[in-house]
Amino acid sequence: MLVDLPPALFWPLAAFLGLCLGSFLNVVIVRVPVMLMHGWRAEAREALELSEEERPRFNLLVPRSICPHCEQPIAWHDNLPLLGWFKRRGRCAHCQARISPQYPLVELAGGVLTLAVLGLHGPTWPALFVLGACLTLLALTVIDFRTQLLPDVLTLPLLWAGLAYQLLFQPLMLADAVIGAMAGYLVLWSVYWLFKLVTGKEGMGYGDFKLLAALGAWLGWQYLPLVLILAAGTGAIIGIAMQLVLPRLRGAPMPFGPFLAMAGWIALLIGEPLMAVYLSWTS
Repeated sequence: MLVDLPPALFWPLAAFLGLCLGSFLNVVIVRVPVMLMHGWRAEAREALELSEEERPRFNLLVPRSICPHCEQPIAWHDNLPLLGWFKRRGRCAHCQARISPQYPLVELAGGVLTLAVLGLHGPTWPALFVLGACLTLLALTVIDFRTQLLPDVLTLPLLWAGLAYQLLFQPLMLADAVIGAMAGYLVLWSVYWLFKLVTGKEGMGYGDFKLLAALGAWLGWQYLPLVLILAAGTGAIIGIAMQLVLPRLRGAPMPFGPFLAMAGWIALLIGEPLMAVYLSWTS
């Protein structure tokens, strides 16, 4: 056990921690794609032998959070998880422009995931690993929806963390995890090339391969069919619902990564009973 606090104190602190982690994830979601773009621009200029482009420092810590519309710095009290957004009724304090509901939703999701993981695993070291995986999947979900990118800086550490989790806490599962990582990548890589050979089009990106490989590392190869079924099912349901509600999305490409991530959450949190049901149906 990492901490030994009375429930009346532990659960409110856990919820607050989860909200703060969700707030940090918003920074990751917004800034990582921009940081990648800056890196790609720098590499392109170097390849073209152009002079280096001068830019102010931009990372997860610098500069301070600003309004995306008027670029005014956001006061610390307006950055409080959930409270800041609701206090301003979802608008900037300076220009009154609308601030995306993504921010409170991601903060709330961070709090819910934290409570769910701690409720299932308790305040233990394995729970911290699982919570890190769930929060990384949350960041990847929103980034992929926003940009159709699954950055290597998130998917590859997720994969290695899954192998480390098995090595430290479930060493007998390590071989299954390694096979799961290999099989996860190979399955979607094969689907990608088969689809491309038949249609001449790309049906998914390489980030999807790496994400399924990471889930294979966390869950083992036995869970991969269940993850793919859950991802395809949730993708079909949400995709159809979104196109019915928003007709402008009809025919638009739909990223697969968010549905893999959702399937990963489900399998990480309640995978054992679901696997028992799945095996009973397939046997």
